[in-house]
Amino acid sequence: MNLRNILVPLGLIVLVFAAFRSAGWPGVAAVAGGILMWVLLHFTRLMSVMKKAADRPMGYVGSAVMLNAKLKPKVPLVHVVAMTRSLGERLSEEGRDPEIYRWTDGTRSHVTCEFVGGRLMKWTLQRPVQDEEAAAAPETTETTDTPPKA
Repeated sequence: MNLRNILVPLGLIVLVFAAFRSAGWPGVAAVAGGILMWVLLHFTRLMSVMKKAADRPMGYVGSAVMLNAKLKPKVPLVHVVAMTRSLGERLSEEGRDPEIYRWTDGTRSHVTCEFVGGRLMKWTLQRPVQDEEAAAAPETTETTDTPPKA
């Protein structure tokens, strides 16, 4: 179990109790108002991230290479969704840890991220293999030294 699930509510209860002991019911009202503002700020941020993600295809990112460069360990899934502005394509089974998501760009490069407990633990960048024929034969363009006719 995540210790944060216990400590945050316990800390909020202690904060409300301390406000009651120091200022009575007006202190409780002030602390409760602050806690409510904090919860509403997080809810508003979550809704704006989800609204932006709803406007893009699932599992799409502008550049997988840039996403790979921006990722850091222990970042929450919501932060990665905010960076990509897209929900990832789920590769793991529903409700199982680790959760695995993939974001692909237009060049078929993709970043596969593994989340444990909602936090990014590891990720890999896969770039498509170039065809051997296309890589071996460079494109040729004809150039001439004669100026174009006007």
